Amino acid sequence: MPYPSKDEFDGRRPRTHRVGRPRDDQREREILAAAISLLSEVGYDGVTFEEVARRAGASKATLYRRWKSKRDMVVAALKAGPSRRDEPDEINTGSLRGDLLALCRRLVQSMRSADGQTAMLLLQAGLEDPELCEEIERSVGPTGARLPKTVVRSAIGRGELPHEGTDPFPFEEVAGAVILLRRLNGLEIDDRYLEALVDTVLIPALRATPSAEHSLPAGIFSGHPTARPTDTAVKDTP
Repeated sequence: MPYPSKDEFDGRRPRTHRVGRPRDDQREREILAAAISLLSEVGYDGVTFEEVARRAGASKATLYRRWKSKRDMVVAALKAGPSRRDEPDEINTGSLRGDLLALCRRLVQSMRSADGQTAMLLLQAGLEDPELCEEIERSVGPTGARLPKTVVRSAIGRGELPHEGTDPFPFEEVAGAVILLRRLNGLEIDDRYLEALVDTVLIPALRATPSAEHSLPAGIFSGHPTARPTDTAVKDTP
């Protein structure tokens, strides 16, 4: 009598599968809420797995099972909270003016759903942690703080911007700063304001960049500027 082969035997044997602990979505929301709260109080540098776990009443092991690093956890918290969006990530309205307005509106939306300190972190991420800024843009999608290269290329193709020398510096230095300042001071940020910002400041400035006499400096989001030490501040000249 022939013995069954290993494959035949395995096919007859009931198979069991190890089932891991089910993911608790409510628990994850609580942890991410604790991360956002801590982020708004102490900034990115002050966020630790230990403190988030303490505030959420969870173990550090629980956090490490979900996220490999603090950066991953912070990005997840931003996606679940202030940067959460339901609309598509791509910015492509068919015109430069429409794209810039869409970016500004997206930034306003993120700021309105976050407290001032968290909004400030979104704008300062390029200074505090350039890699975090890159990860936010990659994972969350265009935040409105940066001018995507696709928007610039499309505008050049339509003849709305001069040529490849267009630099995102004006948009990335101005839009986030003025929108944040208006928000923190309780000033209106409606479509009328955004249209005026785009038409009278952003578009003319972007069109002027290719003719700049010297190369533009690295901006907060258009580059990775080196922070100047506080003890080397420029002194007033007599």
